[in-house]
Amino acid sequence: MYLSAQAIAAMQAVKRVHFLNENAVRENKAIGDAAGLKNIGVHLITVQPGHCSTEYHFHHYEEECVYVLSGQGTVVIGGESHKVGPGDFMGFTKKSPPHGMTNPHKQELVYLLGGTRKPIDVSEYPRAGKRAYKFHGKRHTVNIKDVEER
Repeated sequence: MYLSAQAIAAMQAVKRVHFLNENAVRENKAIGDAAGLKNIGVHLITVQPGHCSTEYHFHHYEEECVYVLSGQGTVVIGGESHKVGPGDFMGFTKKSPPHGMTNPHKQELVYLLGGTRKPIDVSEYPRAGKRAYKFHGKRHTVNIKDVEER
């Protein structure tokens, strides 16, 4: 389905706060959903100054990508920091190093976020010590130290 720039601009953004990080606040326009996509998520994300995009994490089964449209930010990938800005691209395969982005600047950070939509995924949040299991749209979170592996 076609979405014009005007239609996207008119969409109401949904404010999301990450369940493990109250400073991870982003405004989300689910443009992939609006276009009818089912297996790929595409989101127009805005992160206000002083906020993070998400909790530092990685996925065991899903892939994600980020393309910066405007503003500046700092991404940490596997503990290594990089400054990012318009035209920069990041791709995260399943089991990639953990990653997360912040906006320490005075203007909004705007980017496209894309990713696969698997019915089952496992996300690791190493700084929070948590693991999240996603089964058909429901998320179950546990402390990593409490997980019994056999």
